Amino acid sequence: MKIVIGCDQGALTLKEHIKEVLKEFKDIIVEDVGTYTTDSVDYPDIAEKICDKITSGQAERGIALCGTGIGISIACNKVKGIRAALCHNAFTARMSRQHNDANVLAMGGRDISFGPADEIVRIWLTEKFLGGRHERRVNKIMSIEDK
Repeated sequence: MKIVIGCDQGALTLKEHIKEVLKEFKDIIVEDVGTYTTDSVDYPDIAEKICDKITSGQAERGIALCGTGIGISIACNKVKGIRAALCHNAFTARMSRQHNDANVLAMGGRDISFGPADEIVRIWLTEKFLGGRHERRVNKIMSIEDK
């Protein structure tokens, strides 16, 4: 699986830490689309880079990070085909995959510490979409983009 990861300056430390966690998964290839310094950047630009990789088929999923995770998740969800989930704990990570088939995980670099972030990432990468009634609901969510 190919994962694309990106952040603004508010989550640079978290991004670098998560890249180390991703090395635990031998079947995952990671592409980092920035930012690479603490200089200020606009998170919508990073969100667009992440989402373009997913919607073009160059990556299967993405991890989007900003100071709170809120702004970058909103920006990601503006892109057709993206289901970004802002997760704060193991439960939200699990549900984002099982029930919502989230293809982007969003977190806040100023909001979450490494331990919980590690758990969230591991769960989000390993949980499967349950389908069934959840598939019907995801399809309804995606159809909103066509209105």
